[in-house]
Amino acid sequence: QVQLVESGGGLVQAGGSLRLSCAASGNIFSINAMGWYRQAPGKQRELVALIFSAGSTNYAESVKGRFTISRDNAKNTVFLQMNSLKPEDTAAYFCNVNIWPVDYWGQGTQVTVSS
Repeated sequence: QVQLVESGGGLVQAGGSLRLSCAASGNIFSINAMGWYRQAPGKQRELVALIFSAGSTNYAESVKGRFTISRDNAKNTVFLQMNSLKPEDTAAYFCNVNIWPVDYWGQGTQVTVSS
């Protein structure tokens, strides 16, 4: 089993910053990708950012230039630095770890951006 522990969510004013962290532990042999998804009330879960084992990244268009994903491979930890936050970024953010072919999910951390 793999356990994911997320931290760093909270309430922030528009234009502010937050940093999310997600640490993976357990039976980890080879992580293919780590990332963040988000889900706002009444909406589907959507990809925010992914980082692959080789270091390449993917971002949702809506967060490009504002969010930065990074990872510490030695600690099996992924980070999401979120700058210039907007009210539309308000959502529950979920950490995702892909250890092929299985996806593991964190419990979610709430990010609320006030206008």
